[in-house]
Amino acid sequence: MFAEIAADGQVKSRTVLTQLANAIERQAKVNASSGAHKRGTPTPAHPGSGPAVISGTLRRSITHTPVVSYGAGWETRVGTGAGISPPYGKTPASVYGLALETGLRNGAIYPFLGPAYRFGITVVAPQLYMSVYRVGWPRI
Repeated sequence: MFAEIAADGQVKSRTVLTQLANAIERQAKVNASSGAHKRGTPTPAHPGSGPAVISGTLRRSITHTPVVSYGAGWETRVGTGAGISPPYGKTPASVYGLALETGLRNGAIYPFLGPAYRFGITVVAPQLYMSVYRVGWPRI
């Protein structure tokens, strides 16, 4: 019975993490869309909010890796995908993903990924845990 519970727990953990990654990705895309403007015109975004959309490349580049097992747990990463460049320049969207950690470009002024992660962990994750783990567990 304990082997069944452990196997069920692994399936449920992967399910929760997959849904959480999708939720964080969706929120990051929302956060990376504070208005819109043409290249070379002033941004309607303000410091502390996400960046404004120029071409949509940054928003389209936000993705997550597949959920994979690394032994005792599961892992996925949410952020900007590599190799996606806007039509108006040579700066790939992945550089803006680095901004959250390294201070490159405008990531510190116009955050989008950090707030999405915090929303996912504090709001979405508890709801997912309750909905996925509450049902189907055998009584011992």
